[in-house]
Amino acid sequence: MLYQQGDMKVRNLEKRDAKLLLKWLTDSSVLQYYEGRDKVFDIESIQRKFFQRTDVIRRYIVECQNQRIGYIQVYPINKHTSPFVEYFQEKDVVGMDQFIGESAYLNKGIGTQLLTSMVQYLTEKEGVGKILMDPMVTNARAVRCYEKSGFIKKQVLSNHLLHEGAYRDCWLMEYAKKCGL
Repeated sequence: MLYQQGDMKVRNLEKRDAKLLLKWLTDSSVLQYYEGRDKVFDIESIQRKFFQRTDVIRRYIVECQNQRIGYIQVYPINKHTSPFVEYFQEKDVVGMDQFIGESAYLNKGIGTQLLTSMVQYLTEKEGVGKILMDPMVTNARAVRCYEKSGFIKKQVLSNHLLHEGAYRDCWLMEYAKKCGL
């Protein structure tokens, strides 16, 4: 387990989570902003994308009230993982992506709780100084959640993401650790 805060737990992704990931990644409400509704996932593609890789992405399952409800991943920002060249020289910058896969847990503050706790874990336990995310501009619910969790909009990234056959504008959002005096 990575950490637990109250009734929320973030743990390493396990093989037993493959069928649940398949359920989530065949749900059009998840795919609307994560991967795209034009993506077709089956158990083999889930295995390739999440389990048969040797990359630097750390993959986790989010549990709330002992239910598996979502997915979150964290990765270092560098020339292999990100287009954000201006951050490459900084050693303590990570990127983060996530989604809540269980619709019963949407609009209840769970996303804000997840991000706030993950930010706290990454900054306090791992010494991360900045966390980046790049949600689509049209994903207003996610952007609000990220802002409530301390992220700020840095700039619009025009035509940043190929999503459902078209290039989409995204926000570059940043959380910067506050330094005490």
